[in-house]
Amino acid sequence: MSEGRLPDFVIIGAMKAATSTLHMQLAAQPGIFMARPKEPNFFSDADRWALGLDWYRGLFAEARPGDLCGEASTHYTKLPNLPDALPRLHKVLPNARLIYIMRHPIDRLISHYSHGWLENSIGGTLDAAVERHPELIDYGRYAMQIRPWLDAFGPDRILPVFVERLAAAPQQELERVCRHIGFVGLPRWAEEIAPQNVSSTRLRDNPRRDLLVHHPVLSVVRRHLVPQSLRDRLKRRWQMPERPALGDAAHRRITAIFDRDLAELGLLLGVELDCSNFREVVRERPLD
Repeated sequence: MSEGRLPDFVIIGAMKAATSTLHMQLAAQPGIFMARPKEPNFFSDADRWALGLDWYRGLFAEARPGDLCGEASTHYTKLPNLPDALPRLHKVLPNARLIYIMRHPIDRLISHYSHGWLENSIGGTLDAAVERHPELIDYGRYAMQIRPWLDAFGPDRILPVFVERLAAAPQQELERVCRHIGFVGLPRWAEEIAPQNVSSTRLRDNPRRDLLVHHPVLSVVRRHLVPQSLRDRLKRRWQMPERPALGDAAHRRITAIFDRDLAELGLLLGVELDCSNFREVVRERPLD
């Protein structure tokens, strides 16, 4: 095996559950080095895996001696679509500390849909999208996603974190994460770091628009001749107009699916969990 650094810990998901925010907060701590770019997806994606272990080690080449190294790739918990992540990661990093971040599964589903809508990979209404894109539900079935990792690594190496608890007690949760990864010292939650990758602030992908926006001459013309009020109105045309919501029938069907999965997750965590009590239970105290 080649010489070089490998990560001490990995944030393995879930998608649209504040992994980017935690990545940035950890990167802000002296003595912690986070891979750039965030989401190397080395163990999950065939094209990244083909780059080889030396490429992956290179992501941590700038770490200082003594730094804890980490990365965050939500593709690692995207079963059944990306099944290779776990066996590959376990073979290369058998002693890694893992962090799995979750949020209310329906909130996560809606955020995932919004993300796909902005990228033009998901279209139509939310109700229609959940019928065509099973991953909208699957990536929020947390017990299904995490159980194989628990079987492979054991519960002591996997820290469950919840977005709702992170928002309610950010400093305490950051300290908890840092204890888990073996960080020595007192981390500080950086209030100046804004939440990352927020769908409501993004514009829908459009190559022709972006070509005009970033054209060096046209951008000068736009700033000087087009009123800000008109620019804001045009920008709103490319934003999701309002937070989407599931229809009643779809909501009942999907809630039943998530409730079954949350009941299993609750058994793992020693609490009773379902969609109706999720926010209250996970916000109240840390769950291990």
